[in-house]
Amino acid sequence: MKKEFQSPTRGPLSFNQVFHDLIAYVEEAPQFNYRIIIGTDSQSHDREVVFVTAIVVHREGKGARYYYSKKTQDKIFSLRQRIFYEASLSLDVASRLTALLAENGHNDLNIEVHLDVGKKGETKELIREIVGMVAGSGFEAKIKPDAYGASTVADKYTK
Repeated sequence: MKKEFQSPTRGPLSFNQVFHDLIAYVEEAPQFNYRIIIGTDSQSHDREVVFVTAIVVHREGKGARYYYSKKTQDKIFSLRQRIFYEASLSLDVASRLTALLAENGHNDLNIEVHLDVGKKGETKELIREIVGMVAGSGFEAKIKPDAYGASTVADKYTK
């Protein structure tokens, strides 16, 4: 079983193990509201770009648990390519997670996709397209400053 994710508390985990840990976290305190957030950030290094996708399960008002997956790609030269690739990585994880949630009777847990774009900076020109891509895939999209899944959690591991 491939251990594609890391958990700060649980160590290396497969995607299925992440799913089961996430569900156990929700089921141990079902009286709370939960938000499942997926976000990807990237950092360009000399000859490669590091992409980190985070899954955050936020127990509203009571903290959160998160998992992340890191991968590197050869240098992607255009910011547009990088942002679209970030969104596609998030959508891939969101789709896989949605399927497992549906198969296991947890349709009540909605997934938000946090995008590393905002109204300030170079990415402002991409907001409409990227948000449309995510919304067209059936997910709620959040941009900066509300996109902490990408801009805070995932960003922490791109360095």
